[in-house]
Amino acid sequence: MRIWDDVIPESDRLVYEKSGHGKRMGLGKKPALLIIDVNYNWTGQRGLPVLRSIERYPFACGPSAWKAVDLLANFLPLVRQKAARAIYTTGDVRAIGLSGGSKLGRGKEMASIEGGMDIVAEIAPQEGDIVIAKPKASAFFGTPLASMLNALGVDTLLCCGTSTSGCVRASVIDASSYNFRVAVIEECTFDRAQVPHKVNLFDMNAKYADVISLSEARTYLESL
Repeated sequence: MRIWDDVIPESDRLVYEKSGHGKRMGLGKKPALLIIDVNYNWTGQRGLPVLRSIERYPFACGPSAWKAVDLLANFLPLVRQKAARAIYTTGDVRAIGLSGGSKLGRGKEMASIEGGMDIVAEIAPQEGDIVIAKPKASAFFGTPLASMLNALGVDTLLCCGTSTSGCVRASVIDASSYNFRVAVIEECTFDRAQVPHKVNLFDMNAKYADVISLSEARTYLESL
């Protein structure tokens, strides 16, 4: 059973299956891990339910974020041993509010939170990791990420972080457009609400990426 089976009707799943969506893409020989926006603005304060957490951090995802953070913290040593790089993104506060049609009602408030764009301490970048400040949802838009990946010889992106329905999805679509093999690590990806999380995992798995378990990601890296 897949994580989305309780929200995607069987009739819809059959339509996708019959149309040929969702075939396994497979992973390549030189991966990088892309950790998308796991900063305090998107996690919020550890231990608080999401509705409490967003009182201070408007975009916080609550307990699901911290569950993913702890799993990522345990996964990163293997990544640094086996993958080309661990690459982090966070928001560029200089870009907040510049859009003429922003949907983020509390965006400026979020941008003013001291330390809000800092990567959470539990998975803090180390020497050799790459950190990219991005102006928009996709990790690729307005950043040197594609050029960096090409220089490193990366053929596969393992993606995780937040939000599944926003910045993760935007980054996955762009990665696919650049012809990388893409996988989304299910347990290390999170959103502020479960239905958008599950629906977007389903759709990315159907069209742009392989949604894999953390166990599968470990087995893959260990095999390299």
